[in-house]
Amino acid sequence: MAGKKRPSSSTEEPEAEKEGPNEHHKEAQSMKPMERRKKRKAVDKERHHSDPKSKVEEEPKQAKEAPLPSFSNMPGLHIGVFNDFSSPEASVREAAAEALAKELIEVQRVYERIGGEKGKEREEEEGVAQLEAADKDDGLENCAPSLRYAIRRLVRGVSSPRECSRQGFALGFAIVVGSIPSIKVEPLMKLIDKSLEVSSGMKGQEAKDCFLGRLFAYGSIARSGRLTTEWDNDINTNAVKNFVSHVLSLAEKKRYLREPAVSVILDMVEKLQLPLEALPNHVLEALGKHDWFQKASNNGDPDLLFLALKLQERVSIGSEYCGKLLPYPFSFDSLFSREHLLYLVPCLKESTFCHPRVHSLWHLLVTILTPEMQSRDEDAMSCPNSSKKHTKSRKSGSCEEITKNIRCFWEIVIEESLLLSSHERKHLALHVLLLLLPRLPITCIPIVLSYKLVHCLIDILSDKASWLYDTAQHFLKETINWIGNDNDRCVSVIVALQKHSNGRFDCITKTQTIKGLVAKFNNGQGCLIFVHNLMSLFIDEGAITDEPSDQSQTTDENSEIGSLEDKDTAGASANPDLLKNWVINTMPRVLKNLKFDSRSKSLTDTEIVKFKEEKFRVQAEIMKFLAVQGLFSASLGTEVTSFELQEKFKWPKAAISNSLCRMCIDQLQLLLEDAQRGEVSNAASNDHERTDLGSYFMCFLKTLCNIPSVSLYRKLSDEDQKAFKKLQAMESRLLQEERKFAFGIEANKLHALRYVLSQLVLQVLLCPGDFSEAAMELVICCKKAFPATANDDSSEDEDKFDVNDTPEMIDVLAETFLSLLPHSSGPMCFAIEQVFRLYCDDLTIDGLLRMLRVVRKDLKPLRHQTASSDEDDDDGDEEDDDFLGVEDPDENDEAKLAEGGDVNDEGMLGAEATGEEVTKEDEVESEGMLGAEASDEEVMKTDEDDSASDDSDGDMDDDETMFKKDESFAKILKERNLSGKDSALSQLQIFKSRVLSLLEIYLQKNPGKSQVLMIYSYLVRAFVKYHNAKESQIRQLGIRIRGILQKKVFKAKDYPKGDDIQLASLEPLLEKSLRSASRSMHKEVSSLAQASSFWILKVIQSRNFEKSELDRVTKIFRDILDDFFQSKKCRLKSGFVKEVIRRHPWLGLELFGFLLEKCGRAKSEFRRIEALEVVDCVMKSWIPTTKGEETLSKSSSKLLKKNLSALCDLIHVLLSSLPQKQSRRAEVRRFCSRALQAISALNLKKQFLKSLKPEVYSLCESQLGDAFLLLKAHSQ
Repeated sequence: MAGKKRPSSSTEEPEAEKEGPNEHHKEAQSMKPMERRKKRKAVDKERHHSDPKSKVEEEPKQAKEAPLPSFSNMPGLHIGVFNDFSSPEASVREAAAEALAKELIEVQRVYERIGGEKGKEREEEEGVAQLEAADKDDGLENCAPSLRYAIRRLVRGVSSPRECSRQGFALGFAIVVGSIPSIKVEPLMKLIDKSLEVSSGMKGQEAKDCFLGRLFAYGSIARSGRLTTEWDNDINTNAVKNFVSHVLSLAEKKRYLREPAVSVILDMVEKLQLPLEALPNHVLEALGKHDWFQKASNNGDPDLLFLALKLQERVSIGSEYCGKLLPYPFSFDSLFSREHLLYLVPCLKESTFCHPRVHSLWHLLVTILTPEMQSRDEDAMSCPNSSKKHTKSRKSGSCEEITKNIRCFWEIVIEESLLLSSHERKHLALHVLLLLLPRLPITCIPIVLSYKLVHCLIDILSDKASWLYDTAQHFLKETINWIGNDNDRCVSVIVALQKHSNGRFDCITKTQTIKGLVAKFNNGQGCLIFVHNLMSLFIDEGAITDEPSDQSQTTDENSEIGSLEDKDTAGASANPDLLKNWVINTMPRVLKNLKFDSRSKSLTDTEIVKFKEEKFRVQAEIMKFLAVQGLFSASLGTEVTSFELQEKFKWPKAAISNSLCRMCIDQLQLLLEDAQRGEVSNAASNDHERTDLGSYFMCFLKTLCNIPSVSLYRKLSDEDQKAFKKLQAMESRLLQEERKFAFGIEANKLHALRYVLSQLVLQVLLCPGDFSEAAMELVICCKKAFPATANDDSSEDEDKFDVNDTPEMIDVLAETFLSLLPHSSGPMCFAIEQVFRLYCDDLTIDGLLRMLRVVRKDLKPLRHQTASSDEDDDDGDEEDDDFLGVEDPDENDEAKLAEGGDVNDEGMLGAEATGEEVTKEDEVESEGMLGAEASDEEVMKTDEDDSASDDSDGDMDDDETMFKKDESFAKILKERNLSGKDSALSQLQIFKSRVLSLLEIYLQKNPGKSQVLMIYSYLVRAFVKYHNAKESQIRQLGIRIRGILQKKVFKAKDYPKGDDIQLASLEPLLEKSLRSASRSMHKEVSSLAQASSFWILKVIQSRNFEKSELDRVTKIFRDILDDFFQSKKCRLKSGFVKEVIRRHPWLGLELFGFLLEKCGRAKSEFRRIEALEVVDCVMKSWIPTTKGEETLSKSSSKLLKKNLSALCDLIHVLLSSLPQKQSRRAEVRRFCSRALQAISALNLKKQFLKSLKPEVYSLCESQLGDAFLLLKAHSQ
């Protein structure tokens, strides 16, 4: 390209050519570029091979002219600095450029000081006039050779493809050209064109490097400021016009050169600071010669549009220069008018040629659209009352004008052009929006997040295989980052996304975008803003757009075609109720964000009170909205003003559906539940009245009911209307009564009852006809509990209540709750639980029995077994679940048993069988023993009663006959007949689960009452019945029961105590638990039976019965252990028996002789070895470990002495027939050794040796070895 590089010496000056400068110049002009290049190479070759004697001959000549400064003493150029231009570090490149400029400035200064004719002659004589003879015509005659070389080297460097080389050499070129005035611009431009000329033989990367090199070189000239110097020296200079022409000529070579070429021109204009009148003469004329603007108008060129807009900022461009590219006269309103934007669409579409990079034109358009929005916002905040008006440029534009321009631009350019085009243009649309968001006013967010853009996002995100999926994900991520903690931005984005997706953006796109944004509202102010916007979205009829979800609106022939699933979701999203549905469901969920964080402990009382007040305001706003929309409708118009509340209430123009009204009521109940939970968790605080959402709701409800133009959303029957008014009146009276008590248990009872009444009001509206009777009963209960609330308004219902046998109020209340639980909502059940928690201490046996019967009832109970079937069961497999055939006794029978029929404890066992009846059932050995509650005689008697009942009521349905006294079950049976057994079964299991919650509360509050035994008995039988059912719902119920027994009974802090607990009632429970533990095939039942046995033994031990009274308990264990040795079906584990003996050593003392006898007679070798562990456990407890156990040692010694002969017989049996398995033989020897240790510890060595028969003695010597010899040695 240019000449060869200089030698590597940093200070060596080149030799001059022998020809004179003028001759060489003429010859160079007549030569072609290729000939000059060949001659230059030949000269270089001749110079390198020249005779070194010529240098020696020239040295005397140089010495003769000493007065003139020698050119060979000029400062040198360090070539190594050029290598630093390719460094990836910007600081290294900048230092290299500064260093090169300093060296060249000094070189040029010295060169100019020795200038003139003498200097030129000296230069010719000494051979330093030229670096490369062929480049003498470069037009840089006034520059030092080193400077000319450096310039050529820099020009070649900007075309280097090496990393960072262009940047480094361009920087050095700009600094050198700007620092040395001797370098003229015109020759420099010619040198650039000549050095980086693209010949016809260059192709591909080589040609591209030359083009880019020229571009970087022109950019260096523009940034060097030399054109400004030329202009300052001569305002008529053509340098500027020629420079623009050179750049435009280069830009026409390749498409990718246009945008950077425009940037170079704009850099030049910015540096030049031309007067406004001079800009058209020097820049626009050059552009006009190349017809650029005309081509841009015809073909669509974004680069020329960008250039025209930038130049328009400095000077008004007439139509003679830019044609129709810009409106004339120019204004921003006309620029963003619909007609002109349609004309510019081709230019804007073509900007995707640089995909994925965003063209500079879009940055400029965004800046024009939103002029200094950030600074204006800051000014508004700092000077809210400022009335200063900006009269220049766009600063005077009002918000209305900006909004109008943004809307027009977005509709024409983005929605109607880019979004309907290719993937690249959709990608561009999303990135343009990311550019626009940081400068966008909050009010304009709904404009840009339009229906078409949101659906474009939905189409992309619903398919992970989409080409633009990553782009859309990046867009969402950047949008969330832009939102930050700004509540207004967050609300606007959520509303826009959900509005155009009918509340299903997350569902369709399978993202957590909306959920994450909603979680950002973590303070009261943000939640209120969000709630108010949701209200507006719900009421605004324009929220649900009428545009169809058509794939063609956001896709073209090259875009993804939505899947069938997407089309289904799009069709589903056309339902207008979906958006309202989302609004209703989202409002209460916002309250979950208002929770104390981990730093709440450090908050002061004032901050805590402030937080609660903020949360209450949010709750109140949500409550009012849900109540207005779900409970009421306006008969006149869609807007009603309450002068009492000083508020306006609005409804949608089109009445909402009944399903949405029900949803509002459901969410209203959840809201009240959340408020009550908060009050329960903060029971110690004294601000209930200030944050009592229940009373606020009832007052609000009463106020709206009194407005003439407002009515309930549905017409109530007479019964429901009566219940509705009674509930409101009673709640008001309870509130007045609560304020009298202020705080305490009575105030808490009143508060809890008020919440039940509030929930019941909503239930009456939600399910007409189902709750009116229960509501009236609850009102009566409230009057009986708090007579001050009766207010002398007795009714017929109350009279009937009084005529009866005056049952306990808590029993009537419990029965009312049981009638409410089957069909009540979750929040209603929670309110009932809170009342039950406060009243359950007074619950009677009758109330508990009624609750326990619910747990055991089934939809279709089994028929009673006949006597013959019972006999078959007894003769059959002992492991059959015979408890499934035992029917619950009738309620009257249970009442008799509860009153003290055959059970001594007034029915605390829940109609449990007596000891005599259990004796009759001894042959029935199954896990059903844990749940059997009636003897064979009772079953036969019940069969007769049922048969008589069937005969008398033959026309009645069996199910209705079974549950004729229970309204709750009657309702469930009725629904079963209507909707099928599965739904009825599900409702029954829910009913049972809710009753179990009440029982769990009772057990938690009263773990030491004797009624716990009755609850335990019923729950155990229910667990055995449900744990292995086929239906998953029933199995879950069994798991729930087991958990209650484990946590609230077996592991409770207290257990039943007191003299009212009779041993005769505990013995049957213990026996059934032990039999279930020994015979159950199910691990869950066996494990529960073992835990039950431990718990019952603990209860027995707490009574401190006499030894004689525990004979029956000992007999039970003997029977179980006898079954262990005799039956192969027994699954009793020795570990369980050992644990029982460890916890209750007195049982070990009673069973020791029995165990020795049974071990000696055991038929099974395995059972004998298992029992040895139990015997060993008993003997271990006899060995004293401390001095305080002397009394135990004496009693143990007497017992062992009494059973010494039996022990000797057992040792004889064990040693005479050792097991074949080595492990079992080792266990036998280990037991015998430990028995000898116990004998030695209790000082019974001599008695033991005397009791041994000769054959046993010899066996001990041979089998026990050292252990027996040690015993003999100590006995002597």
